[in-house]
Amino acid sequence: MNCCFSDLRNKEVINKQDGGRLGCVCDIEFDTITGQMVALVIFGRSKLFGAASEDIRVLWHDIEVIGDDTILVSYTPPQIYSRNKKKGGVEAFFK
Repeated sequence: MNCCFSDLRNKEVINKQDGGRLGCVCDIEFDTITGQMVALVIFGRSKLFGAASEDIRVLWHDIEVIGDDTILVSYTPPQIYSRNKKKGGVEAFFK
């Protein structure tokens, strides 16, 4: 099956691990040296007051199936580690 970029933009991306909808494809990353596709980029979800979150980058090897309407991926969101935060307020009492 051949597919154009404009066809990919209309497909929904579904995470196979939890069944969640990640969004629609907004961009594609290519390796300019080899000419191979590296990743699909999906717009981040809108937050309160129109602020957008980080875009989602799904690597090529994480794509399971590209169907007629959807793209199934095996995506694990990156872990966000916080530095040691000082406890203040109510948390300080329950130390």
